[in-house]
Amino acid sequence: MAHGSEGRVSRGCKLPLLHLHVSLPLLLFLWHSPPSASSLHVKMAGTTQTVLLNDNATIFCQVCGDPSPNITIMGVTWFWKNPGSATEVKLFEFFGGQQMTGRPGAMVPLKSLESGNASLQLPGIQLREAGEYRCEVVITPHKAVGQVKLEVVAFPVSSLFPEQAIVKEKQETLILCMSSGFHLDNITITWKKLSQKDPQEVFEGIITNHTIENGMFNVTSFLMLKPSLEDNMTIYQCVIYHKSLPTPQKLNFTLTVIESEKTAWSLNNFFYIGVSLSLAVILLIIYLLKKARPQTCPLSCVLKASSQNTQTYTAETEELK
Repeated sequence: MAHGSEGRVSRGCKLPLLHLHVSLPLLLFLWHSPPSASSLHVKMAGTTQTVLLNDNATIFCQVCGDPSPNITIMGVTWFWKNPGSATEVKLFEFFGGQQMTGRPGAMVPLKSLESGNASLQLPGIQLREAGEYRCEVVITPHKAVGQVKLEVVAFPVSSLFPEQAIVKEKQETLILCMSSGFHLDNITITWKKLSQKDPQEVFEGIITNHTIENGMFNVTSFLMLKPSLEDNMTIYQCVIYHKSLPTPQKLNFTLTVIESEKTAWSLNNFFYIGVSLSLAVILLIIYLLKKARPQTCPLSCVLKASSQNTQTYTAETEELK
């Protein structure tokens, strides 16, 4: 499937079919005859067409002009050339009712060809199949040729680590934004700070590394932070731009900032000192209240004294007798 605006093609050159019957020898003669002047031409998908890796790609070629398409007297041939080679490879050919394929699955549906659509279908497109494609159409004795450059791209798979973190103020924190498995190294990664105020792009503390593995590109962007308490609950966003993406990828990271150990220790000390002073004041008040209260003999003391007086009176009575 085509990707992006470069893959669109005009459908404004469909013409009525012309039904003719010619013999195969005459068709062969006309095929190899020099092309005569005509308005026959083909329209391609611009100069460059982009498709995604492993997609079922359709390379556009629309037959326009005069004479009108007629599969009984027309032929279509598709060629492919690797950018690093000067030799063309024939991928598909339709001529005289016969089809030949030089690549598994390559085809031009005859039903589409009847309406002038000579687009080549390639299932499961691979990176190695990028290059120059040439569409050659002959409606005997006329001939038209179109060419397009095909780019095969793989979109990046991105991740953010970590997605959220709790850090102490002034503590250095590293955020990683990774994109891997893509083709064509035209990728851009930016960082944004989505605070309660207006979002702003981050330019400082960023390091970006690029690597290639098995022909696929990987990129890692590091963002170094040293937050203050004002940065608590701030969202940092990693934004990835790539040709294969219709819209940028956006990954968010939430930062939670807590007080440092030194600040927490000081606050804890103030708390414990305050509690200790409060307890000391309360104990002092209790002590002073007890000291100021008049000394009275409790009931047990009175009973004890009464008992002793009774015993003394009894003893004195016994002596008088």
